[in-house]
Amino acid sequence: MAQLLIVDDEAHVVERLAELVPWERIGIAAVHKAYSAFEALDLLLAHAIDIVISDIRMPGMTGLELSRHIRDKWPKTKCILLSGYAEFDYAKEAIANGTASYLLKPVTDEELMDTVSGVLETVREEWNAVISQERIARTLRENLPQLRSTLLGELLLGKRYSEADLRDKMEMLGVPDLCGRPVSLLLVRLEKPFYGYDPRGLALVEYAVGNIAGELFASGFQLWAGKDTYDYLVYAVSSEAGEGEEERQQALERAAEQLQEAIHAYLKGEATIVISREGTFPGDVAALYDGTLSALRRRVGNEQDLILTATDGLPERMELRSLASLYELPSLAQLLEAGQWNAADQRIERIFGELQTRSGCIQELLLEAYFAIASAASSYAHKNGRPLSGLIGPGYDQLLQGVPYRSVRHLQDWSVALMNNLRCETESETKHSRAKLIADVRQFVERRLAEDVSLTAIAEHVYMHPVYISKIYKRETGENISDYVHRLRMEKAVHLLLHTPGKIYEIAADVGYQRAHSFINVFKKHTGLTPQEYRDKYASPQSESEVKRYDTTT
Repeated sequence: MAQLLIVDDEAHVVERLAELVPWERIGIAAVHKAYSAFEALDLLLAHAIDIVISDIRMPGMTGLELSRHIRDKWPKTKCILLSGYAEFDYAKEAIANGTASYLLKPVTDEELMDTVSGVLETVREEWNAVISQERIARTLRENLPQLRSTLLGELLLGKRYSEADLRDKMEMLGVPDLCGRPVSLLLVRLEKPFYGYDPRGLALVEYAVGNIAGELFASGFQLWAGKDTYDYLVYAVSSEAGEGEEERQQALERAAEQLQEAIHAYLKGEATIVISREGTFPGDVAALYDGTLSALRRRVGNEQDLILTATDGLPERMELRSLASLYELPSLAQLLEAGQWNAADQRIERIFGELQTRSGCIQELLLEAYFAIASAASSYAHKNGRPLSGLIGPGYDQLLQGVPYRSVRHLQDWSVALMNNLRCETESETKHSRAKLIADVRQFVERRLAEDVSLTAIAEHVYMHPVYISKIYKRETGENISDYVHRLRMEKAVHLLLHTPGKIYEIAADVGYQRAHSFINVFKKHTGLTPQEYRDKYASPQSESEVKRYDTTT
């Protein structure tokens, strides 16, 4: 359903078109009203307007000038201009500004609705073109390599997806379905002379290596190519050469040797290739990646042009491994920064669930968990410009003492309390800041009711984006700012009519209307009476109770 904005400095014209024309018949869901081009721009900032109907002749900014602003800032929004002047120059300039249609007054409701309906169809066709399947498919094809690499990179770093979501993503990207299959990782570090290449030259080499790998692994393997955060090329490989792990490993090693030889022969360079042990996709991918990086770091170091199988010659002992759930993406710090409190609570639960399953070196693991959780909390507080002590209260003293507890259960209790304190303090602060914003807006409007109280003026006063102000005000009060301003103006007008001898045009100016005629029309729309009729009816002593009743209900 579309949104329509009607703009005219004559209030009775706006009200008639907005209220009496059956816009819902042609798919218009919301009709917004503006009595100047400046008010129109405020509404365009706050709402997704599809079509603007504007008079050409308006004080301050004409409809033609408004259409130029709309064309530059909201190119998808269409303008229909109305004018009582038949000069061709107006139509010519309107067309030059990209105006969708130009109508001469007087115009019938049916003619106007037919025009809006035609423009609305144009809007729909343009958006259909934007979201067309063909265009999406073409864009997807052009970006497939990067999207595939990004998804693999997330899995390497431990990001979790449900099986259904992961399968959907892999199918959309044309990645082989490796779910539940045995998989190994190949990590390729490009070496001399490639590390001296500029970014473009290096990208071409990486593309060439990917193509070579694709050819070499086409028979007997399923291959998923990507790149990690260290700029190493990473390939997730599932071998179909026999059912035994040893046989699959040997086939993979032979293919890796061929890849290294091809880099020597065709690209005139060197590369170290590290082959991981075998695991199950996707659950073991992050651990395989960590093990491959560890083997590269500990067993290859600065040596170049080697091939290494990460399981070769490993000592027969259990090594202390990091808590994987601490480093899954998004990280705990990222969850806090995004305000995803439920997800953060689930992460804490998963961290301590993993701790419960670990044995040996438990104090080392507690220390690791403590530092990671405390670091995430500190980062969140400081990025919000607050000291951590101010956000978590008494728990801060325990932070200063080092690891608060020596058991998993006690550290978990402390961590849960830490998260709760962060959440409660943040939500309280948000609520307070929103209440202050509402108070600032109302104070500004009440003090400047006779002046500019547009959304833009309010935004400049409180130093916030107008769209944010509009949405927060509506969410917190249940009322649009424009409705609040209108109600306040009518309340003040009633008070002035009943309690002061001011003339109608003076009262109009006092409540923010430049033209008495516009004020009279709006007031009559609001109360059913003109200002003078209202004064004559309610200013008498016998009607005092009715006046008080109206003051309280408006």
